[in-house]
Amino acid sequence: MNEIIRNIEASQLKSEVPVFNVGDTVRVHNKIKEGTRERIQIFEGIVLKKQGGSNRETFTVRKNSNGIGVEKTWPVHSPFVEKVEVIRKGKVRRAKLNYLRGRVGKKAKVKELVK
Repeated sequence: MNEIIRNIEASQLKSEVPVFNVGDTVRVHNKIKEGTRERIQIFEGIVLKKQGGSNRETFTVRKNSNGIGVEKTWPVHSPFVEKVEVIRKGKVRRAKLNYLRGRVGKKAKVKELVK
């Protein structure tokens, strides 16, 4: 039974997975269907968390829109996620940045990783 499930999940995986980490500022190009038309909407924000594995892997992005925090969660291997652009790398020491939810302004920033 496990072998059958593994084969089904392997067929659903994307061939090219975007490389990004928690704390990075990313632009997610999301396909949206409106009736018969299809368009791409861009959501830009900080990656709060990545979780799961295989085809169940998801990531959450948070942005501030007109003073209100907005979070969206996408599956990494979703056909609706066109691409994920990394704008800047963040320097963080945690796997989940839940503490950013309670912060506003400069306190909500993540330092940039300089190599």
